[in-house]
Amino acid sequence: MSEFKDVTVIKAASVYFDGQVTSRTVVFPDGSRKTLGIMLPGEYEFNTAAKEIMEILSGELEVLLTPEAGWKTISGGEEFEVAANSKFGVKVKSITDYCCSYITA
Repeated sequence: MSEFKDVTVIKAASVYFDGQVTSRTVVFPDGSRKTLGIMLPGEYEFNTAAKEIMEILSGELEVLLTPEAGWKTISGGEEFEVAANSKFGVKVKSITDYCCSYITA
């Protein structure tokens, strides 16, 4: 899906890591939420409460979901899933455009 229709966009950006990662929240009629954002090259660690699906629209990064799984390369057109109540690391190799879906059920 390349566009969302009939949604509300929260104007204020969420800004992390001194502006290296930014996102905006999109709210759907059913109350579900996604964020659309950009990550600049660098290494970051995130915590999550809800299960997430991270769709990488463009760019390239490595993701560490668990120490046992090791680092995995993800490029534009690919996605990865993050478990609820966990943390994950990313090494962003090039400017990365992403869409994060929060799964509550």
